[in-house]
Amino acid sequence: MQTNSVQTVSDMIGLYSTNIAIAIVIFFVGKWVVSKITGILVKLMSKQKNVDNTLSNFLEDVIYYLLMAVVLLTALDQLGIDTTSFLAILGAAGLAIGLALKDSLSNFASGVMIIMFRPFKIGDVVTAGGVTGKVIEIHLFNTEFTTPDNQKILVPNGAITAGAITNINAHDTRRIDLVVGIGYDDDIKKAKELLTSIVNENEKVLKDPAVTVAVSELADSSVNFVVRPWVNTADYWDVKFSLTEAIKTRFDEEGISIPYPQTDVHLYKMKKDS
Repeated sequence: MQTNSVQTVSDMIGLYSTNIAIAIVIFFVGKWVVSKITGILVKLMSKQKNVDNTLSNFLEDVIYYLLMAVVLLTALDQLGIDTTSFLAILGAAGLAIGLALKDSLSNFASGVMIIMFRPFKIGDVVTAGGVTGKVIEIHLFNTEFTTPDNQKILVPNGAITAGAITNINAHDTRRIDLVVGIGYDDDIKKAKELLTSIVNENEKVLKDPAVTVAVSELADSSVNFVVRPWVNTADYWDVKFSLTEAIKTRFDEEGISIPYPQTDVHLYKMKKDS
């Protein structure tokens, strides 16, 4: 009798050991297969002209996690776990987890919205979620940015879709808006001609649309001009900086003043009473 019991226990241990070993093999082999399948799908999507990196990278994450869920359920089934009951328990737990992780689910939903409506794509420079930078990657729950000073910032997708999104390089051209003030005693006509000449001498300024140079305001201490040339988006900062320097240099050479805040102090000598 005792021998039969020992044999039964030994058989059970052998059976469970075999099932555990098979489940482990299923998990790791399945993970390898999932990685291969995901890689193939991404390559196929990358060959399609109407599918950009933003969409393919996002779908890569979604497909990977869905297939890994199938692999995990298969491995659990091999262990003898009733996956039907497991799914029911998982569904009930999912509700509780969903309530606890509502912010994460909101970020996931926002990520789907970003992919669907495409306010920006990988490589665009945008201002969103309080950050200005180049979009490096759009993940399930957050978006990765690189700032102009080379900082890596991860912004929750929910924060991006909750506010305004400015896609800085969505178009090929941009307008530079400069405000230049001159003194009230300076020659307005001469200043306007100088500003127009400075802008037209810059080779990176586009001829069409034409530049706008006009008096915009009679301020407290200056006559203000608006200078609005159009440039290619990639040349925006280079042209803005070079025009600002050129205007100051030419105004100094031509005797045109640029007013700045200053305080005049008047001293009066008081006569002593005799």
